[in-house]
Amino acid sequence: MAFDVPDGLYYTESHEWIDPDGDTARIGITDFAQDELGDIVFVELPATDAELDEGDELAVIESIKAVSDVYTPVAGAVVAGNEAVGDEPELVNDDPYGDGWLVELELDEDFDTDSLLSAAEYREQIE
Repeated sequence: MAFDVPDGLYYTESHEWIDPDGDTARIGITDFAQDELGDIVFVELPATDAELDEGDELAVIESIKAVSDVYTPVAGAVVAGNEAVGDEPELVNDDPYGDGWLVELELDEDFDTDSLLSAAEYREQIE
């Protein structure tokens, strides 16, 4: 099965994506991750203003198969959680790179993409 891996985003080996835009970034889980989880039935997001270090728990996703932690690929402060996925967790399944985003972070000043995967590198990982 071919999974959607949009160019222009960055990815982690643990199947999160990040879309930096200036000093903020949106984060979610990949198409591959949502497919592996199956039907998502609950999403728990962090509080706004929470300070997170790279690798901290960003969210908890519960599906019909399992409960999984989502980790932040970068450090920053939570400026927004996607309230829509709280009400409609299936948005993560339906549109993981669009309406199914999870959190928006204000990035730390030392943000860089060195530890993240390009779309091509991530495609190789999930093949």
